[in-house]
Amino acid sequence: MTKVKICGLTRSEDIECANRVQPDFIGLVFYAKSKRAVTAEQAAQLKAKLVPTIKAVGVFVNNEIDFIANLAQAGTIDVIQLHGDEDGAYIQKLRAVLGNAAIPIIKAIRVRSEESLQGLEAFPVDYFLFDTYKAGHYGGTGERFSLQLESIHIPKPYFIAGGLDASNIAEVIAANPKAFAVDVSGGVEDSTTGLKDPEKMTAFVAQVRQNN
Repeated sequence: MTKVKICGLTRSEDIECANRVQPDFIGLVFYAKSKRAVTAEQAAQLKAKLVPTIKAVGVFVNNEIDFIANLAQAGTIDVIQLHGDEDGAYIQKLRAVLGNAAIPIIKAIRVRSEESLQGLEAFPVDYFLFDTYKAGHYGGTGERFSLQLESIHIPKPYFIAGGLDASNIAEVIAANPKAFAVDVSGGVEDSTTGLKDPEKMTAFVAQVRQNN
């Protein structure tokens, strides 16, 4: 069954809605340049309100390793998502700092062509996340990529992100039956305020569940 991640939650209201609609993961963004960024303190407050059946993913872009490790060790996040230029050596160092803490790590790959998916074995991670490449952006563009993943060997379970919403998610799941999870952010936001829309969150999760 394809799992669901709703990324970029910033308010108590977002957590309350997530608790109702029950995605498998929510994302807390620690990239200061993102409009969805939260501080460590805000994230801890949001996590405290999240039901334990939903895992909190910390989204990082080229952050200091100690900052990530502190959030993981404090229990603010359950999963680490690296969405920047982190390489295999960085990930190995992060794992060493985490020590015995069994924190899953996701590496985001910005997809431009099939060449983008070469050399994945170099990343000692648990999952990949494929997002759309856009020059100067580390994700969150709201654009889909056209590359078909099913014919490509991908060594770890993977998330699909980029331009997803309730209107197209059935098509995406049908085209990518091997995907471990789908990841939405802008597709469940109000187009005027940019804040998470409870109705869109509810509709997205419902569509994923119906198409499994």
